[in-house]
Amino acid sequence: MFDKFTKGEKGEMVEERREENINTEESVESTSTIESVSEIGIGELIGKRAKLEEAIDYVGLMIKNLKDKRTSLEKDIEEESVDIKNLREKLQKVSEYIDEENRGIQELAIKRKQVENEADEVGTIINTLRDKLSGIDRVIDDEGNRVKKIKEPTESLED
Repeated sequence: MFDKFTKGEKGEMVEERREENINTEESVESTSTIESVSEIGIGELIGKRAKLEEAIDYVGLMIKNLKDKRTSLEKDIEEESVDIKNLREKLQKVSEYIDEENRGIQELAIKRKQVENEADEVGTIINTLRDKLSGIDRVIDDEGNRVKKIKEPTESLED
């Protein structure tokens, strides 16, 4: 009776017992089959397959994380786009307000110029009237002086 340990399907050691009534030929043949299975490396292949499955799961997780990041970036970009559109609208309103204020300033400048022209005209009229009044005043003074001259000889005669 021989006791022998061999590697099983999952790579663990399994005890194998042989009965005495098995002939030597069969026992050599089964031993070579077990050794050839170990030489083929099925246990190693199973281990590699498990590692590959883990790697595939890890890559899948990485892909999921990348998709999540991309989705987050797309959301952030969309939010920024909305913010920029809102800013553009506000800036356009500010621009319209500035244009309106410029038009108002131009209108005020035109009105101021008109008022200045009217003030100049009024000043000219005042100067003209002053000159006329000065002329009238001179005439009155001249007439008053003449009347005085006329009265002086008559007053001296009466005394």
